Amino acid sequence: MSMLIMAVLVAVALAVVPAFADGDGWYAFSPRNEAGGGAMDMSDWLDKPAGSHGFITLQGDALVFEDGTPVKLWGINHGNWACAPEAADADARAERYPQFGINAVRMHKFTWRDGGLGRDDISTQLTDEGWARLDYYVARLAENGLYHGWSHIYGHRPRPGDAERLAAYDEIANLQLPWGHLSRATTGLVNFAPDLQTLNIELTVNMLNHVNPHTGRRYADEPALAFIELQNEDDIFWSAIERSLEQCPTYRTMLCEQFSDWLAAKYGSHEALMEAWGGEGLLSDDAHLSKRNLYPRPDHGWFSAESEAAVAEGRPIRPHYLDRAAFLYERQVDFYTRFVQAIRETGYRGVIIGSCWQAGSGLTHFYNLAADAEAGMIDRHNYFGGSGGHGLQPGPVRLNSMLERPGSGILGTGMQQVLGRPFAISEWMSLIPNPWVAEGPAIVGVYGMGLQGWDASFHFAMGTHTYSRTIQGHGGGNIYNATSPTQMGQYPTLARMIYRGDVAEAPVVVRQAVPMSDLAAGTLHVDQRVRQTGDEKDFAASTALAVGRVVVDFADSAQPATPTVPLTGLLEEGRARSVTGQLDWRFGARKQSYFTVDTDATKAVVGFAPAEPIALGEVTVTPSGRFASLFITARGPGQTLADADSLVVTAFARARNTGMRFSEDSKQLLELGDAPVEIEPVRATVKLARPGFTVHVLDHDGHRTGRTLSVTDGQFTLDGAADRTPFYEIAFE
Repeated sequence: MSMLIMAVLVAVALAVVPAFADGDGWYAFSPRNEAGGGAMDMSDWLDKPAGSHGFITLQGDALVFEDGTPVKLWGINHGNWACAPEAADADARAERYPQFGINAVRMHKFTWRDGGLGRDDISTQLTDEGWARLDYYVARLAENGLYHGWSHIYGHRPRPGDAERLAAYDEIANLQLPWGHLSRATTGLVNFAPDLQTLNIELTVNMLNHVNPHTGRRYADEPALAFIELQNEDDIFWSAIERSLEQCPTYRTMLCEQFSDWLAAKYGSHEALMEAWGGEGLLSDDAHLSKRNLYPRPDHGWFSAESEAAVAEGRPIRPHYLDRAAFLYERQVDFYTRFVQAIRETGYRGVIIGSCWQAGSGLTHFYNLAADAEAGMIDRHNYFGGSGGHGLQPGPVRLNSMLERPGSGILGTGMQQVLGRPFAISEWMSLIPNPWVAEGPAIVGVYGMGLQGWDASFHFAMGTHTYSRTIQGHGGGNIYNATSPTQMGQYPTLARMIYRGDVAEAPVVVRQAVPMSDLAAGTLHVDQRVRQTGDEKDFAASTALAVGRVVVDFADSAQPATPTVPLTGLLEEGRARSVTGQLDWRFGARKQSYFTVDTDATKAVVGFAPAEPIALGEVTVTPSGRFASLFITARGPGQTLADADSLVVTAFARARNTGMRFSEDSKQLLELGDAPVEIEPVRATVKLARPGFTVHVLDHDGHRTGRTLSVTDGQFTLDGAADRTPFYEIAFE
C-alpha cells in the first residue's frame, strides 16, 4: 500500500466518530466531593442571604420577590429526618449545594412521629431536638443563599393527646391501608372533616410562630421560607379515600350528612332531588334525603369513567355525578380557604400551595385543579421509568424513552398549568433501571423551566451533599436518587441556563378552556384523559408542550380568549419545533429521537442523535450516534457564548453500578452490582466559530486536571473513554 493511500485512509478514519460497543470504555465515577472552587462552581450565582429581596410572592403566572426581582427555584427534596441533619452535615450541605446551582430545598413529610420530628404525645408540636436541628439547618441554608419550603404534612397522624378533640380518634388510630406509610393517618378524610383540619392548621400555625434562635425571627417572618404546601399528595377525590371511609364509619356518616344537607339546601325535598337526577344515583336501597345518608363517593376513578364516557358519547355528564363533584369541590375549597386564612393571620407573606396531587380525568381532575388554583401556586408530581416498585431489584427493565413522544412522561405534567398561576413540579425523577435517565433533568430544565416557563422544580430526592456511591443512592435500594451522577452532574449547566433565562418562555399556543360554568353543567370540551400507574401519570394530547405554552383557563367563556399561536409548520409528523425558534425535537422510533437547544448562551443535543453534523448557530456538534445528554453553556451570569471568558460542558450517557448485569436483550436486570458507579463515555466532535480557546479536561469535582484536548481549526473531540470524565471547560484567551 502506498504512503499516499495510507494517509488518505488514516484521514478518513480520523474524520469518523465511531459508536461505542455496549460496555466499551465505561469508567468509574470517583469524585472527592470537595467543597469550593472549580469551573463548575456556581456558589457566586446565589444572592446571600436568602430573603434579601423579601418574600417570594405570586405575580400573575410568575414568582417574584417583594422588591420585584423575578426568581426561579431549581431545587431538591429532603424527607423526614433528612430535613434536620446534624450540624456537621448541615454545614456541608449548605456549602455544597450552591456549587451545583441548587437554590432551594423542599422539606417533605418531616412532622411525622416515626421517621420525622413529631412528638409522641400530641401531633401539633415538634420535638425540641427536631427544632434544634431544623433551626440550625435552615439558618445555614439561608446564609448560603438557599430557600426552603414546607410540604410538612403527608397524612397527618393524630397522637393520643389529640383523642378528645376528634370525632373518632380510635378509628383513625386503627386505620390500615395497603400503603403502610398512610395507615393511621387522616389522608383524604381531612378534606371534609373540620376536627381533623384543626390539627393540620394548628400544627402549621405553631410552626410559623416558632422563633428560630439563629435568626431571631418567627418562621412567619422568615423570607427564606419560600412556600408552604397545605398537604402533600392528597385531595378530596383521592382514589383510596373509600378504603379509609370503610374503616372510619363515624367520618363516613359525617360526610354523608354534609352531602345530604347540601342537597337539601339545593333541592328542598327527596322528590325534587330524584326528579333532577332522573331517578338514579342513590347508590344504596336505603339512601334517602330525609335520612341524611346519601353518599357522595369521593373516588376520582369512579368519576373519571363517567367523564370519559360522556366525552366519547358526546353527551353531558349525568346530574348525580355533577352534584357529587360540585359538593366535594366546595368542601375542598372550604378547607383550603380556612387553612390559608390561618396562615395569613400569622403574618406569613410567602407562597401558599394547596396540594400537589392529580385527581383522575375530566370532571374531578379539573375541579381539583381549580381548588388548587384558589389556594395559590399550582404544584404537581410525576415520575417516569422504574420497575414497578420503590426499590431497585432484579427484574424487568423499561427501555422506552420520553424522547419518543414529546410531552410524554414528566413533561406531560405541564398540561395542568393554569392561566394566571405560577407552576411547580415539586417531585419528579426519571427512574432507574431505565437506562436513559439522563434525559429527565434535560427535559425538565429545557422544556419545563424554559419553554413552558415553570417556576420551581424540586428533584426527588436528596438527603446528603455528596454524589451517591451507587446509582440507587446511599441507602442501597432507592430508585429516587437525585445524587446519581446522571442527575446531579447535569445541574451546573442546567442551572446556569435556567437562571439566565437562556431558553425563552413561549407564548400560549394551546388554551384549554374549562369555564367553571361548563364544569357545573357537565359539558367538557377539553379531552384531558390521564392514565396513572402508581406515581406515574401520562396525559393525552400533550405533544404541543414541545412547541409552546399550554394552559388551562377556568375563566367564564364570556371573557376574552387568550391569544394562541397556530401550530402549522411547528408541529408535524416526527418533528416539533418551538415557537421561539430555539428548540427542535425529532421523535418517533426511540433510537431516532432527540432534541437540540440553540440559544445565545447554551447549545445542547439530547437523546439518540445521528452521527452527522448538527449546526447550532456558531457551534456544530457531531455526536457518535449513541444516546447522550450534551450541554455547552456560558460559565458566568449574563454571559453568552460570544462574550464569556469560558464555557462549561457536561456530557452524560448511561450509568450503572460496577458488576451490574442485564439480560442479552437488556429487558431484565439480573444483578444490581455495587460501588463505584460507572459512566458510559460520550464521544462527539465540537466545532466553535469563535477562535482562540483551550479545552480543559476537568476531574469529577469540576477542577482542571492539567490535561487539554487538541484543537484544530476550532474543532475538537470529546472522548469520554480517553478523557474519563463528563466535565470540560472551554477557556478563551
